[in-house]
Amino acid sequence: MLKQIHQDKLRQILLNRYDHIGATSFIYQLRFYSKRLAWNLIIRSAYLLKRLLDIVASGIIILLLSPLFLTIAALIYIESPGPVLFKQTRVGRWGTLFTMWKFRSMYMDAEERKKQLMQQNEMSGGVLFKMKQDPRITKIGRFIRKASIDELPQLWNVFKGDMSLVGPRPPVPSEVDQYSLADRRRLEVIPGITCVWQVSGRSDIPFPEQVELDVEYIESQSLWTDIKILFQTIPAVLMGKGAY
Repeated sequence: MLKQIHQDKLRQILLNRYDHIGATSFIYQLRFYSKRLAWNLIIRSAYLLKRLLDIVASGIIILLLSPLFLTIAALIYIESPGPVLFKQTRVGRWGTLFTMWKFRSMYMDAEERKKQLMQQNEMSGGVLFKMKQDPRITKIGRFIRKASIDELPQLWNVFKGDMSLVGPRPPVPSEVDQYSLADRRRLEVIPGITCVWQVSGRSDIPFPEQVELDVEYIESQSLWTDIKILFQTIPAVLMGKGAY
């Protein structure tokens, strides 16, 4: 009899103990999943707002600037007959490859001549190739580069979803092959037409510092940050600092 009473008390003690833990565990899990759901909703909402801005803005700008596009295309062809648009394979978010479009600013044999000019690369870091007086660039090409007009066809990439208005510039595959693990953080977001380092000095900023600025943007990105960078892009383009 005493043994049965002892067992009943022990059972009750264990039930009370584990019922309490079970309730606490359930409440903890409920709070955890609620916070996780709320965080996912915030992230997805931010992405949808960014995508909506990209679609509406790129669509409107393409329509408004269509006369400028036709004029630039004609000037490019007159100076250097051939395709007026230049397409290039670039690396997007998470390593996805896509075709990026630009107005052609170089002569048709630019890629072949690049091999002969590699020793004159002026971009520190060794990953990108830049020359202030690149002989491969046409006269109209130098102008549209200075004014960043050559980048405008990328609005179509933005409209399609390959790119965004704001984000790290999309690299070519050969550049990504030389990336360190830290550099690859740039591939965590959708690439953009303009970014932090483009409004802070563009090609005058060494590659390692470009990566640092891109990573800072990725860690603190928001719709408000994108809007600020878009407005900062206007004076950066007008001043033409670091554009070549």
